[in-house]
Parts: sequence; structure tokens; C-alpha cells
Amino acid sequence: MKAILLTGGSSGIGLATAEMLMNKGYQVYSGSRRGGGQAQKSSNGGEIIPIKMDVNDETTVKNAVDKIIQENGKLYAVISNAGNGIAGSIEDTASDEVKYQLETNFFGSVKVIQACLPIFRKQGFGKVIAVSSVAAVIPVPYQAFYSAAKSALLLMMDALTMEVKPFGIQCCTILPGDTKTDFTSSRKYTDASQNENSAYYKRMKTAVDKMEIDEQNGMSAESIAKAIVKQIERKKMKSRVIPGLQYKAICVVSGLLPYKLRLNLINMVYS
Repeated sequence: MKAILLTGGSSGIGLATAEMLMNKGYQVYSGSRRGGGQAQKSSNGGEIIPIKMDVNDETTVKNAVDKIIQENGKLYAVISNAGNGIAGSIEDTASDEVKYQLETNFFGSVKVIQACLPIFRKQGFGKVIAVSSVAAVIPVPYQAFYSAAKSALLLMMDALTMEVKPFGIQCCTILPGDTKTDFTSSRKYTDASQNENSAYYKRMKTAVDKMEIDEQNGMSAESIAKAIVKQIERKKMKSRVIPGLQYKAICVVSGLLPYKLRLNLINMVYS
């Protein structure tokens, strides 16, 4: 049975992906900070094994990878999906809030992927999938550091693709657009952004309210999970995948526009 390590597996895209992979016969080690959730098993032998793992804690990451190898001997793939969001203008974001945003979305992914690479190299194969965002290529106002973190992850994965190719390791970055999950209700705000006297307060509220409406009317977690599972099952993964025709089109058209016009149009959407 092929073992897969999945982060952020307790809800949303992660949970949908874990269940889909289980039903296809994979053994999914579903990591989350609390380690909660019920172990599940499908009729074809696939299973979900919840494990406690904080992507920001190298010790728990190492312990999770060690557990998989001890129990299976091999690791087929890692799916780095854990993430969070914080909203507020750049000026209204303190240094520790910037670090909070980048810690899980970028550095957490780096820790998890780095822990798996020696295993993949030794095996001579392995698949690395990271869940980034359309916000990595289309900057989102008042979520600048979310966009920055997802952009850093995307470019890191592009570089990793070249570095690990000689070892038989494949890499793929998934870029979801607006998706209906509990990510919306879990979004945090910077402290200063909540001050009604902030010069950005009204514009920030308008922009984030618009984002949340789009998210709650966005693609389902299952549709993103399907895109992830499709790459897991491909002999050769694609380097980048943007689920949903409308988001593919948005990214293509955006890339063709003069940059100043591109930014003006994005600004109009969130005004």
C-alpha cells in the first residue's frame, strides 16, 4: 500500500483529499496540530491515520516521517496543505504578525518537504505536492503577506523541481482560487487593522468582505481535492495546476495585461 503524508488534514481541502485518497486505496497519514479526527478505513484497504504534527515544529515533523518509515518502509508522496490567513493593510501589520503569516504557509511547508526529501532520494522516487494559491500570481490587497507567502512557496517549488529531478522526485504546485472552506471563518485580522481610526479601515473591510463572499461562493474543497488526487495518480505530474477554468483564464489574461493595468483591475475588484 502506498503511504502519503498530508498536512492540514483535519478540515477543508486537506480532509477532502485524505478521504478521496483513502477511497482509492492509499494509506494517508493525516497531520494536524491537534492530531484529532477518527481513523478511517475503506473497503479496499485504504485508510486515514490521524497524527499529531505541527508543521512549525521540526521535532513533530521528524517524528511523523519516522513513524511512516517505521510502519511502511517507504513514503510515496507528501502533500503540504497546511495554511492560515491574516488580513490587514501592510502598514497595519506588525512584525510578529508578518512572521505568523509566513511561518505556516511558507516555512512550515519547507520544513515538511525537507524532512521527506532524504527519504525520496534514498528510494529513488517520490512526489511532492504543495498547495499554494492563485494569490501567488495575482496579488490580493489587504492580504499582502498571504500572497507573499504563497508566492514564495510557488517559486520555491519551481526551483525544487529542477533540483530533485535527477533523483526521480517529481514536484507539483496546486493553485486554488476562491474555495468554500472554514478558511474564511478562521481568518485572523491584524490588531491595528481593527482600529476604526486606521486610514485603511473602511477600504480593508470592503475588500475582505468581498473576498469572503467570493470564498463562500467559490469552488468546493472536493474539486480541489480531485485536482490533487489526479496528480498523485499521474505517472508524470504537472509542475503547476490551477483548478477551475475561470481561474485558469484569469491567470492567463492577467499575465498578458500591462502590469499597471493589471493592478488597477485587481484594485477595482476589491473596492
